Order: sequence, then structure tokens, then C-alpha cells
Amino acid sequence: MDFMSTVKGSLLEGFYPEGWDMARIDACCEKGVAREDFWNKDFNPIECKDINEFDVLMGHEIALQIKKTREEGRKLAMILPVGPMGMYRWASYFINEWQISCDHVYTFNMDEWSDADGNTLPNTNPASFEYSMKEAFFNKLGAYTVPEAQRNFATKANLPTYEGKIKALKAEGAKLVLVYGIGRMCHIAFWEPQFATDYKNDEEWKQATHRIGAKLHPLTIEQNAITSFKSRTTLVPCRANTIGPGLFLQADYAIGGADGALGRGMGWQGMSFLTTLHHGPDRHITSTYIPTLPGRLFYLSELAGPLTAECN
Repeated sequence: MDFMSTVKGSLLEGFYPEGWDMARIDACCEKGVAREDFWNKDFNPIECKDINEFDVLMGHEIALQIKKTREEGRKLAMILPVGPMGMYRWASYFINEWQISCDHVYTFNMDEWSDADGNTLPNTNPASFEYSMKEAFFNKLGAYTVPEAQRNFATKANLPTYEGKIKALKAEGAKLVLVYGIGRMCHIAFWEPQFATDYKNDEEWKQATHRIGAKLHPLTIEQNAITSFKSRTTLVPCRANTIGPGLFLQADYAIGGADGALGRGMGWQGMSFLTTLHHGPDRHITSTYIPTLPGRLFYLSELAGPLTAECN
């Protein structure tokens, strides 16, 4: 029995985005991490045996980009996520150990919870991404921290300015580094796969820089209920302000993380991770463009499969 034969006439009909070929996605789940011809020659998945190794290696990679650009006398623009988060502890640790000033760094948080009009949570609310970034990263950098004037958060007013700010920095020779996680629906930032049908073609989609008050997919809401709100779906906003492919596809280097294992053999990210690696670029599945960028994608080994039925 194939999956699509059970979808027809069920509550799932119309639930998955247009353009998703479930048989093709399922085939991706059988491939492990074998290289594909469409990958950038400098794109590499990096296996991590557990979450502790994952956090250290990904944190080191972020800190190393800050260190290298400092030594090169070059500005660094970083697009940053709130999820995964454990790497920020180690990124700040290495920066402090190396005594590297981050006054050459400009940060752009990729998204923020919002209402339909793009109004965001107060930055004193622990659920806000701005609050989370300060607690997890900026405050831990101490005297070496990124100057406040060089930190950008995805508010209704500020998000539309990202494009111009990043363009100006790149014109000065800045390196643009994307740090990202992969969503359950294969989003990057909160750029959901269902947005693809709002654009005439791939090129128009690739030019889109942001959305205000973007409507999130139900599985994205449930993913965040599990990972950030201790299962309390009622606390998860249904919308967010987010960057789009017009910004993250400009990256000179990308540092990714896939840590969606829950223990006892359970996880939510295996299919998303393997689809990202093997499907091939498709605007209906946002993260499939990630392997076309140079960089490293750190992942927990169990996400590479086998992804098979198991009772827990």
C-alpha cells in the first residue's frame, strides 16, 4: 500500500503542498548521505554521533567564520536562526577563548513570531527570538560581543531593510554566511513550501527577499510546539516575519544543523534532512536548494536512517 493511495478521501487530502511528489520524497529516505551530482563541490554533510558533539562542532564552525573574517580584515554578515540553539554556547565559548572582537560582525535574525500584520512579541518576552538571541549568544560574548547597532531583528519595520543593508555590506567586500536549521516542512527560516505557488516561476521565487506576517504550515506549528513550547500548541503563533530565498540564496557560505532526534528512537527531522540532500532543487521544497551552496551541514547520525517503522 502506497502513501498517496491512503491520502485520497482522507483529512490529509490537500494538506501537503502542491508540487510535492510523495513517492519521490519517499525514495530520498532510502539514500543515506551519498553525494549527488547537483551538490556544490564545497557542500559537505558532517556526521555527529550525539547532540553534544553536534553543538560543539557547529558552534566551532560559526566561531571560525568570525575568526577568519577578522583575520582577513573583512566584514562578516551573518543570517542567524533561533533553532538549533545549542551551538551558540560553544560559538561564544570559542570567541571568548580566542579573544576575538565581533565589531566587524553584522547579524540578521532570519525570522520572528508575528501576528497577521507583522507585529512581533515584545523583546522582553522569553518566547521572542530577539530575547532568545541575547540570552543564548550576544550576552555570552561579553566584551567581544556584536555591537547592538549591528544586530538586526525581523520586526515589521526592520525586516524590509535587510536587503539594502546586506547589499551594502557585500559591496564593501563583506562575506555573507547563512546559519540555518531545516524545518519539518523543509523550510529555511519560515519560508514555507506552500509559498511556491504565489510565484510565476523559479526565478521570481528566488528574488523574494521577505514576508511579513507569513502564514505557517500546520506541521511547522506542531514542530515548534514539540521543540520550543513543551507540546503546548496553544502558545505557538501561527504567523511569522521571515526572510526569503532572495536573501539566503546569496550566501557565500552556509552552516546548517539537523538535530531533530527526540530520543528512544523517535525523531521529526529524518525525512526533511534526507529530502534536502537528495531531491534536487525545487521551489516547492525550500531546503532542497541548500546543497547548491558551499558549506557544512551538521547532522545527528540517526537522521540518516534507516527510517523505518518502530514502536516506542
